Amino acid sequence: MALKQTQQFKLLQKLSPQQIQLMKLLQLPTVALEQRIKEELELNPALEEDVNTQDEIESEYDEVDSSEETEVNDYEEKEIEKIDDGYELEDYMDQGDLDSYKYEISNSSADDEVFQAVAVEAPDFHTQLEEQLGLRELSDNHYAIGIYLIGCIDEDGYIRRELSLISDDLAFSQNIQVSEQELENVLKTIQQLDPAGVGARSLQECLLIQLERKPIKAKETHLAIEVVKTMMDEFSKKHYEKIIRKLNIEEDELKDVISEIIQLNPRPGNSESDNKGQMAEVVPDFNISVNDGEAELSINQRNLPELKISDDYIEMLKEYSRAKEKSAKEATSFVKGKIESAKWFIDALQQRHQTMLVAMHAILNYQKEYFSTGDESKLRPMILKDIADKVGLDISTVSRVANSKYVQTPYGTFLLKTFFSESLSNDAGEEVSSREIKKILQDCISTEEKRKPHTDDELCELLKEKGYHIARRTVAKYREQLDIPVARLRKEIK
Repeated sequence: MALKQTQQFKLLQKLSPQQIQLMKLLQLPTVALEQRIKEELELNPALEEDVNTQDEIESEYDEVDSSEETEVNDYEEKEIEKIDDGYELEDYMDQGDLDSYKYEISNSSADDEVFQAVAVEAPDFHTQLEEQLGLRELSDNHYAIGIYLIGCIDEDGYIRRELSLISDDLAFSQNIQVSEQELENVLKTIQQLDPAGVGARSLQECLLIQLERKPIKAKETHLAIEVVKTMMDEFSKKHYEKIIRKLNIEEDELKDVISEIIQLNPRPGNSESDNKGQMAEVVPDFNISVNDGEAELSINQRNLPELKISDDYIEMLKEYSRAKEKSAKEATSFVKGKIESAKWFIDALQQRHQTMLVAMHAILNYQKEYFSTGDESKLRPMILKDIADKVGLDISTVSRVANSKYVQTPYGTFLLKTFFSESLSNDAGEEVSSREIKKILQDCISTEEKRKPHTDDELCELLKEKGYHIARRTVAKYREQLDIPVARLRKEIK
Protein backbone atom coordinates (compact mmCIF):
# COMPACT_ATOMS: atom_id res chain seq x y z
CA MET A 1 0.00 0.00 0.00
CA ALA A 2 1.46 3.36 -1.05
CA LEU A 3 2.10 6.10 1.48
CA LYS A 4 0.54 9.48 0.85
CA GLN A 5 0.11 12.78 2.66
CA THR A 6 -3.22 14.51 3.19
CA GLN A 7 -4.38 17.67 4.88
CA GLN A 8 -7.38 17.82 7.23
CA PHE A 9 -9.15 20.57 9.14
CA LYS A 10 -10.32 19.77 12.66
CA LEU A 11 -12.00 21.81 15.37
CA LEU A 12 -10.64 20.89 18.78
CA GLN A 13 -11.27 22.28 22.22
CA LYS A 14 -8.15 22.35 24.36
CA LEU A 15 -7.68 23.91 27.77
CA SER A 16 -4.70 26.19 28.13
CA PRO A 17 -2.41 25.91 31.17
CA GLN A 18 -3.83 29.21 32.44
CA GLN A 19 -7.41 27.87 32.30
CA ILE A 20 -6.41 24.71 34.15
CA GLN A 21 -4.65 26.77 36.80
CA LEU A 22 -7.70 29.01 37.22
CA MET A 23 -10.06 26.04 37.62
CA LYS A 24 -7.83 24.51 40.29
CA LEU A 25 -7.60 27.79 42.20
CA LEU A 26 -11.34 28.44 41.89
CA GLN A 27 -12.33 25.30 43.74
CA LEU A 28 -9.94 25.90 46.67
CA PRO A 29 -11.39 27.27 49.92
CA THR A 30 -9.64 30.14 51.69
CA VAL A 31 -7.41 27.99 53.93
CA ALA A 32 -6.24 25.79 51.05
CA LEU A 33 -5.69 28.86 48.84
CA GLU A 34 -3.42 30.39 51.48
CA GLN A 35 -1.31 27.22 51.47
CA ARG A 36 -1.29 27.16 47.64
CA ILE A 37 0.02 30.74 47.50
CA LYS A 38 2.81 29.86 49.95
CA GLU A 39 3.80 26.91 47.76
CA GLU A 40 3.91 29.11 44.65
CA LEU A 41 6.05 31.69 46.46
CA GLU A 42 8.54 28.93 47.31
CA LEU A 43 8.57 27.47 43.78
CA ASN A 44 8.76 30.70 41.75
CA PRO A 45 11.46 33.20 42.81
CA ALA A 46 10.01 35.80 40.40
CA LEU A 47 6.90 35.98 42.58
CA GLU A 48 7.06 37.82 45.88
CA GLU A 49 4.87 39.45 48.49
CA ASP A 50 4.19 43.15 48.22
CA VAL A 51 5.51 44.72 51.41
CA ASN A 52 3.46 47.88 50.90
CA THR A 53 0.23 47.98 52.85
CA GLN A 54 -3.06 48.59 51.12
CA ASP A 55 -3.30 52.06 52.69
CA GLU A 56 0.06 53.05 51.25
CA ILE A 57 -0.96 51.83 47.81
CA GLU A 58 -4.20 53.78 47.91
CA SER A 59 -2.43 56.95 49.09
CA GLU A 60 0.05 56.65 46.22
CA TYR A 61 -2.79 56.40 43.72
CA ASP A 62 -4.52 59.41 45.30
CA GLU A 63 -1.40 61.56 44.95
CA VAL A 64 -0.89 60.75 41.27
CA ASP A 65 -3.23 62.66 38.96
CA SER A 66 -4.29 61.47 35.53
CA SER A 67 -1.67 63.50 33.62
CA GLU A 68 1.18 62.13 35.72
CA GLU A 69 -0.11 58.59 35.22
CA THR A 70 -0.09 59.11 31.46
CA GLU A 71 3.53 60.30 31.56
CA VAL A 72 4.58 57.31 33.66
CA ASN A 73 2.88 54.88 31.29
CA ASP A 74 4.54 56.50 28.25
CA TYR A 75 7.93 56.24 29.95
CA GLU A 76 7.39 52.57 30.82
CA GLU A 77 6.38 51.72 27.24
CA LYS A 78 9.57 53.33 25.93
CA GLU A 79 11.68 51.36 28.39
CA ILE A 80 10.05 48.10 27.28
CA GLU A 81 10.71 48.85 23.61
CA LYS A 82 14.42 49.40 24.45
CA ILE A 83 14.84 45.88 25.87
CA ASP A 84 12.77 44.06 23.22
CA ASP A 85 15.75 42.85 21.14
CA GLY A 86 13.76 40.11 19.42
CA TYR A 87 12.48 38.37 22.53
CA GLU A 88 8.86 39.62 22.27
CA LEU A 89 8.80 40.96 25.81
CA GLU A 90 5.62 42.88 25.00
CA ASP A 91 3.74 39.58 25.24
CA TYR A 92 3.91 39.78 29.00
CA MET A 93 5.15 43.32 29.74
CA ASP A 94 2.73 45.23 27.50
CA GLN A 95 0.85 46.96 30.33
CA GLY A 96 3.71 49.06 31.61
CA ASP A 97 4.94 48.68 35.12
CA LEU A 98 4.75 45.05 36.16
CA ASP A 99 4.24 46.18 39.75
CA SER A 100 0.61 46.77 38.76
CA TYR A 101 0.10 43.01 38.81
CA LYS A 102 -0.91 42.84 42.45
CA TYR A 103 -3.50 40.71 44.14
CA GLU A 104 -5.30 43.46 45.97
CA ILE A 105 -7.37 42.74 49.07
CA SER A 106 -10.46 44.94 49.18
CA ASN A 107 -11.66 44.26 52.71
CA SER A 108 -8.55 44.47 54.87
CA SER A 109 -6.45 47.26 56.31
CA ALA A 110 -3.36 47.80 58.43
CA ASP A 111 -5.55 47.85 61.55
CA ASP A 112 -6.93 44.35 61.00
CA GLU A 113 -5.72 41.71 63.42
CA VAL A 114 -4.17 38.63 61.88
CA PHE A 115 -4.99 35.48 63.79
CA GLN A 116 -2.25 32.87 63.98
CA ALA A 117 -3.02 29.60 65.70
CA VAL A 118 -0.32 28.19 67.95
CA ALA A 119 0.61 24.67 66.90
CA VAL A 120 1.44 22.31 69.77
CA GLU A 121 3.08 19.02 68.89
CA ALA A 122 2.12 16.02 71.03
CA PRO A 123 2.83 12.28 70.83
CA ASP A 124 0.51 10.46 68.45
CA PHE A 125 -1.83 7.65 69.43
CA HIS A 126 0.56 4.77 68.69
CA THR A 127 3.49 6.48 70.44
CA GLN A 128 1.41 6.86 73.59
CA LEU A 129 0.58 3.14 73.53
CA GLU A 130 4.25 2.23 73.04
CA GLU A 131 5.22 4.41 76.01
CA GLN A 132 2.65 2.66 78.19
CA LEU A 133 3.81 -0.75 76.99
CA GLY A 134 7.37 0.12 78.01
CA LEU A 135 6.21 0.44 81.62
CA ARG A 136 4.94 -3.16 81.66
CA GLU A 137 7.10 -6.06 82.84
CA LEU A 138 7.63 -7.96 79.59
CA SER A 139 10.45 -10.00 78.13
CA ASP A 140 12.33 -8.60 75.16
CA ASN A 141 10.56 -11.07 72.87
CA HIS A 142 7.09 -10.18 74.16
CA TYR A 143 7.91 -6.47 74.04
CA ALA A 144 8.86 -6.77 70.35
CA ILE A 145 5.60 -8.66 69.70
CA GLY A 146 3.65 -5.97 71.58
CA ILE A 147 5.22 -3.19 69.50
CA TYR A 148 4.23 -5.06 66.33
CA LEU A 149 0.66 -5.53 67.59
CA ILE A 150 0.40 -1.82 68.39
CA GLY A 151 1.46 -1.12 64.82
CA CYS A 152 -1.47 -3.26 63.66
CA ILE A 153 -4.00 -1.09 65.53
CA ASP A 154 -6.00 1.08 63.13
CA GLU A 155 -7.19 4.66 63.67
CA ASP A 156 -10.37 3.44 65.42
CA GLY A 157 -8.33 1.51 68.00
CA TYR A 158 -9.08 -1.98 66.63
CA ILE A 159 -6.91 -4.86 65.42
CA ARG A 160 -8.70 -6.09 62.30
CA ARG A 161 -6.07 -8.64 61.26
CA GLU A 162 -6.31 -12.29 62.29
CA LEU A 163 -3.77 -13.42 64.89
CA SER A 164 -2.73 -16.35 62.69
CA LEU A 165 -1.75 -13.92 59.93
CA ILE A 166 0.10 -11.69 62.40
CA SER A 167 2.01 -14.76 63.59
CA ASP A 168 3.10 -15.47 60.01
CA ASP A 169 4.11 -11.82 59.53
CA LEU A 170 6.32 -11.92 62.64
CA ALA A 171 8.01 -15.09 61.44
CA PHE A 172 8.79 -13.67 57.99
CA SER A 173 9.57 -10.03 58.80
CA GLN A 174 11.25 -10.25 62.21
CA ASN A 175 12.15 -13.94 62.49
CA ILE A 176 10.08 -14.28 65.67
CA GLN A 177 8.36 -17.62 66.13
CA VAL A 178 5.23 -17.12 68.20
CA SER A 179 2.08 -19.16 68.75
CA GLU A 180 -1.42 -17.76 68.64
CA GLN A 181 -1.75 -18.31 72.37
CA GLU A 182 1.33 -16.18 73.04
CA LEU A 183 -0.07 -13.49 70.76
CA GLU A 184 -3.34 -13.67 72.67
CA ASN A 185 -1.51 -13.17 75.99
CA VAL A 186 0.42 -10.15 74.71
CA LEU A 187 -2.78 -8.76 73.20
CA LYS A 188 -4.47 -9.02 76.60
CA THR A 189 -1.68 -6.84 78.00
CA ILE A 190 -2.24 -4.24 75.26
CA GLN A 191 -5.97 -4.26 75.99
CA GLN A 192 -5.14 -3.14 79.54
CA LEU A 193 -3.62 0.09 78.22
CA ASP A 194 -5.43 3.42 77.96
CA PRO A 195 -7.79 4.42 76.46
CA ALA A 196 -10.03 1.55 77.57
CA GLY A 197 -11.12 -0.68 74.71
CA VAL A 198 -8.00 -0.25 72.59
CA GLY A 199 -6.70 -3.39 70.87
CA ALA A 200 -10.16 -4.99 70.56
CA ARG A 201 -10.94 -7.13 67.55
CA SER A 202 -14.64 -6.29 67.37
CA LEU A 203 -17.14 -3.79 68.73
CA GLN A 204 -18.46 -6.41 71.12
CA GLU A 205 -14.99 -7.04 72.59
CA CYS A 206 -14.31 -3.29 72.79
CA LEU A 207 -17.47 -2.66 74.85
CA LEU A 208 -16.78 -5.65 77.09
CA ILE A 209 -13.25 -4.42 77.87
CA GLN A 210 -14.63 -1.04 78.93
CA LEU A 211 -17.44 -2.55 81.03
CA GLU A 212 -15.13 -5.00 82.81
CA ARG A 213 -12.70 -2.19 83.71
CA LYS A 214 -15.36 -0.19 85.53
CA PRO A 215 -14.27 0.13 89.18
CA ILE A 216 -17.73 -0.36 90.72
CA LYS A 217 -19.74 -3.28 89.40
CA ALA A 218 -23.33 -2.12 89.95
CA LYS A 219 -26.32 -4.21 88.95
CA GLU A 220 -26.77 -2.33 85.67
CA THR A 221 -23.09 -2.93 84.84
CA HIS A 222 -23.49 -6.70 85.29
CA LEU A 223 -26.65 -6.62 83.17
CA ALA A 224 -24.86 -4.54 80.53
CA ILE A 225 -22.05 -7.13 80.38
CA GLU A 226 -24.66 -9.86 79.92
CA VAL A 227 -26.41 -7.92 77.14
CA VAL A 228 -23.16 -7.23 75.26
CA LYS A 229 -21.98 -10.85 75.66
CA THR A 230 -25.16 -12.70 74.69
CA MET A 231 -27.59 -10.24 73.11
CA MET A 232 -25.45 -7.84 71.06
CA ASP A 233 -27.49 -8.44 67.90
CA GLU A 234 -30.79 -7.67 69.63
CA PHE A 235 -29.31 -4.57 71.26
CA SER A 236 -27.90 -3.17 67.99
CA LYS A 237 -31.28 -3.68 66.28
CA LYS A 238 -33.13 -2.21 69.30
CA HIS A 239 -35.27 -5.28 69.88
CA TYR A 240 -35.83 -4.22 73.47
CA GLU A 241 -38.82 -6.49 74.08
CA LYS A 242 -36.67 -9.58 73.45
CA ILE A 243 -33.98 -8.33 75.87
CA ILE A 244 -36.59 -7.69 78.59
CA ARG A 245 -37.99 -11.22 78.20
CA LYS A 246 -34.58 -12.93 78.20
CA LEU A 247 -33.22 -11.03 81.21
CA ASN A 248 -36.60 -11.05 83.00
CA ILE A 249 -36.25 -7.40 84.01
CA GLU A 250 -38.45 -4.32 84.05
CA GLU A 251 -38.38 -1.57 81.45
CA ASP A 252 -36.81 0.91 83.89
CA GLU A 253 -33.95 -1.50 84.52
CA LEU A 254 -33.40 -1.88 80.78
CA LYS A 255 -33.27 1.90 80.51
CA ASP A 256 -30.39 1.96 83.03
CA VAL A 257 -28.61 -0.80 81.09
CA ILE A 258 -28.94 1.13 77.82
CA SER A 259 -27.61 4.27 79.50
CA GLU A 260 -24.64 2.28 80.79
CA ILE A 261 -23.78 0.97 77.31
CA ILE A 262 -24.26 4.14 75.26
CA GLN A 263 -21.81 5.98 77.53
CA LEU A 264 -19.02 3.71 76.27
CA ASN A 265 -16.67 4.73 73.47
CA PRO A 266 -17.06 2.54 70.37
CA ARG A 267 -13.96 4.10 68.73
CA PRO A 268 -11.28 4.46 71.42
CA GLY A 269 -8.55 5.16 68.90
CA ASN A 270 -10.32 8.28 67.66
CA SER A 271 -10.78 9.94 71.04
CA GLU A 272 -8.06 12.53 70.40
CA SER A 273 -8.95 13.14 66.73
CA ASP A 274 -12.64 13.53 67.59
CA ASN A 275 -11.81 16.28 70.05
CA LYS A 276 -9.68 17.99 67.42
CA GLY A 277 -12.51 17.72 64.93
CA GLN A 278 -14.95 19.36 67.34
CA MET A 279 -12.50 22.21 67.97
CA ALA A 280 -11.70 22.75 64.29
CA GLU A 281 -12.48 26.28 63.14
CA VAL A 282 -14.40 26.83 59.93
CA VAL A 283 -12.97 29.74 57.95
CA PRO A 284 -15.75 31.35 55.88
CA ASP A 285 -14.95 32.31 52.30
CA PHE A 286 -17.80 34.85 52.11
CA ASN A 287 -19.23 37.23 54.70
CA ILE A 288 -22.79 38.52 54.50
CA SER A 289 -23.96 41.27 56.84
CA VAL A 290 -27.38 42.90 57.03
CA ASN A 291 -27.59 46.69 57.37
CA ASP A 292 -31.02 48.39 57.41
CA GLY A 293 -32.60 45.25 56.00
CA GLU A 294 -30.17 45.06 53.07
CA ALA A 295 -27.72 42.18 52.76
CA GLU A 296 -24.12 43.18 51.93
CA LEU A 297 -21.45 40.80 50.62
CA SER A 298 -17.70 40.69 51.06
CA ILE A 299 -15.06 38.05 50.35
CA ASN A 300 -12.81 36.92 53.16
CA GLN A 301 -9.23 37.57 52.02
CA ARG A 302 -7.52 37.83 55.41
CA ASN A 303 -4.04 36.34 55.76
CA LEU A 304 -3.73 36.17 51.94
CA PRO A 305 -0.62 38.09 50.89
CA GLU A 306 -0.56 40.71 48.15
CA LEU A 307 1.60 39.49 45.31
CA LYS A 308 3.73 41.18 42.68
CA ILE A 309 6.46 40.30 40.23
CA SER A 310 9.96 40.72 41.66
CA ASP A 311 11.69 43.98 40.72
CA ASP A 312 15.02 42.14 40.79
CA TYR A 313 13.82 39.69 38.15
CA ILE A 314 12.60 42.55 35.93
CA GLU A 315 16.02 44.21 36.14
CA MET A 316 17.69 40.85 35.58
CA LEU A 317 15.63 40.35 32.42
CA LYS A 318 16.66 43.78 31.14
CA GLU A 319 20.35 43.04 31.74
CA TYR A 320 20.30 39.60 30.10
CA SER A 321 18.33 40.86 27.09
CA ARG A 322 21.12 43.36 26.28
CA ALA A 323 23.83 40.69 26.34
CA LYS A 324 24.73 38.76 23.17
CA GLU A 325 26.28 35.61 24.65
CA LYS A 326 24.54 32.27 24.26
CA SER A 327 24.46 31.73 28.03
CA ALA A 328 22.74 35.11 28.41
CA LYS A 329 20.01 34.05 25.99
CA GLU A 330 19.43 30.86 27.97
CA ALA A 331 19.23 32.89 31.17
CA THR A 332 16.82 35.30 29.48
CA SER A 333 14.58 32.41 28.51
CA PHE A 334 14.61 31.08 32.08
CA VAL A 335 13.86 34.46 33.68
CA LYS A 336 11.21 35.20 31.07
CA GLY A 337 9.48 31.90 31.89
CA LYS A 338 9.49 32.61 35.63
CA ILE A 339 8.07 36.10 35.15
CA GLU A 340 5.41 34.80 32.79
CA SER A 341 4.47 32.06 35.25
CA ALA A 342 4.20 34.61 38.06
CA LYS A 343 2.02 36.85 35.90
CA TRP A 344 -0.30 33.94 35.07
CA PHE A 345 -0.62 33.06 38.74
CA ILE A 346 -1.45 36.63 39.78
CA ASP A 347 -3.93 36.97 36.91
CA ALA A 348 -5.55 33.68 37.93
CA LEU A 349 -5.94 34.92 41.52
CA GLN A 350 -7.52 38.14 40.29
CA GLN A 351 -9.87 36.25 38.00
CA ARG A 352 -10.74 33.84 40.82
CA HIS A 353 -11.62 36.80 43.03
CA GLN A 354 -13.86 38.35 40.37
CA THR A 355 -15.55 35.06 39.46
CA MET A 356 -16.34 34.25 43.08
CA LEU A 357 -17.64 37.77 43.67
CA VAL A 358 -19.91 37.70 40.60
CA ALA A 359 -21.27 34.21 41.36
CA MET A 360 -21.89 34.97 45.05
CA HIS A 361 -23.62 38.26 44.20
CA ALA A 362 -25.97 36.30 41.93
CA ILE A 363 -26.70 33.81 44.75
CA LEU A 364 -27.26 36.69 47.18
CA ASN A 365 -29.73 38.39 44.82
CA TYR A 366 -31.48 35.10 44.08
CA GLN A 367 -31.96 34.36 47.81
CA LYS A 368 -32.33 38.01 48.82
CA GLU A 369 -35.37 37.45 51.04
CA TYR A 370 -33.66 34.70 53.02
CA PHE A 371 -30.39 36.56 53.57
CA SER A 372 -32.29 39.70 54.63
CA THR A 373 -34.55 37.92 57.13
CA GLY A 374 -33.00 34.54 57.96
CA ASP A 375 -36.38 32.84 57.48
CA GLU A 376 -35.73 29.43 55.88
CA SER A 377 -39.26 29.38 54.46
CA LYS A 378 -38.11 32.25 52.18
CA LEU A 379 -35.48 30.05 50.50
CA ARG A 380 -36.23 29.69 46.80
CA PRO A 381 -35.51 26.53 44.82
CA MET A 382 -32.12 27.08 43.19
CA ILE A 383 -29.92 24.88 41.05
CA LEU A 384 -26.50 25.51 39.52
CA LYS A 385 -28.04 26.30 36.13
CA ASP A 386 -30.07 29.19 37.59
CA ILE A 387 -26.91 30.97 38.74
CA ALA A 388 -24.92 30.01 35.64
CA ASP A 389 -27.58 31.59 33.40
CA LYS A 390 -27.63 34.80 35.45
CA VAL A 391 -23.86 35.41 35.41
CA GLY A 392 -23.09 33.90 32.01
CA LEU A 393 -20.73 31.24 33.37
CA ASP A 394 -20.56 27.51 32.78
CA ILE A 395 -22.36 25.25 35.25
CA SER A 396 -19.04 23.58 36.14
CA THR A 397 -17.57 26.99 37.05
CA VAL A 398 -20.46 27.76 39.41
CA SER A 399 -20.05 24.27 40.88
CA ARG A 400 -16.38 24.99 41.62
CA VAL A 401 -17.33 28.27 43.31
CA ALA A 402 -19.83 26.46 45.55
CA ASN A 403 -17.53 23.51 46.26
CA SER A 404 -16.19 23.40 49.85
CA LYS A 405 -16.93 27.10 50.38
CA TYR A 406 -18.55 28.50 53.52
CA VAL A 407 -20.59 31.68 53.90
CA GLN A 408 -20.89 33.49 57.22
CA THR A 409 -24.27 35.13 57.82
CA PRO A 410 -25.93 36.75 60.87
CA TYR A 411 -27.85 33.46 61.23
CA GLY A 412 -24.85 31.13 61.22
CA THR A 413 -22.08 29.80 58.99
CA PHE A 414 -23.24 27.46 56.24
CA LEU A 415 -21.75 25.38 53.46
CA LEU A 416 -22.57 27.29 50.27
CA LYS A 417 -23.88 24.27 48.40
CA THR A 418 -26.62 23.79 51.02
CA PHE A 419 -28.44 26.77 49.47
CA PHE A 420 -28.82 24.84 46.22
CA SER A 421 -31.95 22.71 46.28
CA GLU A 422 -34.55 21.13 44.03
CA SER A 423 -38.01 22.57 43.52
CA LEU A 424 -41.26 20.90 44.57
CA SER A 425 -44.86 22.06 44.40
CA ASN A 426 -47.34 22.24 47.24
CA ASP A 427 -51.14 22.08 47.13
CA ALA A 428 -51.36 25.76 46.22
CA GLY A 429 -49.18 25.17 43.15
CA GLU A 430 -46.32 27.20 44.60
CA GLU A 431 -42.75 26.05 44.09
CA VAL A 432 -40.93 25.39 47.36
CA SER A 433 -37.35 24.44 48.10
CA SER A 434 -36.48 20.90 49.09
CA ARG A 435 -34.55 22.44 51.98
CA GLU A 436 -37.82 23.78 53.37
CA ILE A 437 -39.33 20.30 53.16
CA LYS A 438 -36.29 18.81 54.90
CA LYS A 439 -36.76 21.33 57.72
CA ILE A 440 -40.42 20.29 58.11
CA LEU A 441 -39.39 16.62 58.00
CA GLN A 442 -36.76 17.24 60.69
CA ASP A 443 -39.35 19.00 62.86
CA CYS A 444 -41.77 16.07 62.48
CA ILE A 445 -39.09 13.60 63.60
CA SER A 446 -37.91 15.77 66.51
CA THR A 447 -41.45 15.94 67.95
CA GLU A 448 -42.37 12.28 67.39
CA GLU A 449 -43.06 9.79 70.18
CA LYS A 450 -39.67 8.19 70.85
CA ARG A 451 -41.23 4.94 72.02
CA LYS A 452 -42.93 4.58 68.65
CA PRO A 453 -41.16 6.69 66.00
CA HIS A 454 -42.76 7.52 62.65
CA THR A 455 -42.04 5.20 59.75
CA ASP A 456 -41.30 6.63 56.31
CA ASP A 457 -44.91 5.93 55.27
CA GLU A 458 -46.22 7.84 58.28
CA LEU A 459 -43.85 10.73 57.57
CA CYS A 460 -45.11 10.75 53.99
CA GLU A 461 -48.69 11.07 55.25
CA LEU A 462 -47.75 13.86 57.66
CA LEU A 463 -46.18 15.84 54.80
CA LYS A 464 -49.26 15.31 52.67
CA GLU A 465 -51.39 16.76 55.49
CA LYS A 466 -49.17 19.84 55.39
CA GLY A 467 -49.71 20.17 51.64
CA TYR A 468 -46.56 18.50 50.30
CA HIS A 469 -47.26 15.47 48.11
CA ILE A 470 -44.00 13.54 48.16
CA ALA A 471 -43.36 9.88 47.40
CA ARG A 472 -42.14 7.59 50.15
CA ARG A 473 -38.79 7.01 48.43
CA THR A 474 -38.23 10.80 48.35
CA VAL A 475 -38.94 10.99 52.09
CA ALA A 476 -36.41 8.19 52.65
CA LYS A 477 -33.86 10.04 50.51
CA TYR A 478 -34.29 13.31 52.44
CA ARG A 479 -34.12 11.44 55.76
CA GLU A 480 -30.80 9.84 54.75
CA GLN A 481 -29.44 13.22 53.60
CA LEU A 482 -30.25 14.54 57.08
CA ASP A 483 -28.35 11.59 58.63
CA ILE A 484 -31.50 10.40 60.41
CA PRO A 485 -31.76 6.59 60.88
CA VAL A 486 -34.85 4.50 60.18
CA ALA A 487 -37.71 4.37 62.69
CA ARG A 488 -36.53 1.15 64.36
CA LEU A 489 -33.12 2.66 65.16
CA ARG A 490 -34.68 5.88 66.48
CA LYS A 491 -36.65 3.99 69.10
CA GLU A 492 -35.94 4.97 72.70
CA ILE A 493 -37.24 3.92 76.10
CA LYS A 494 -38.50 6.85 78.13
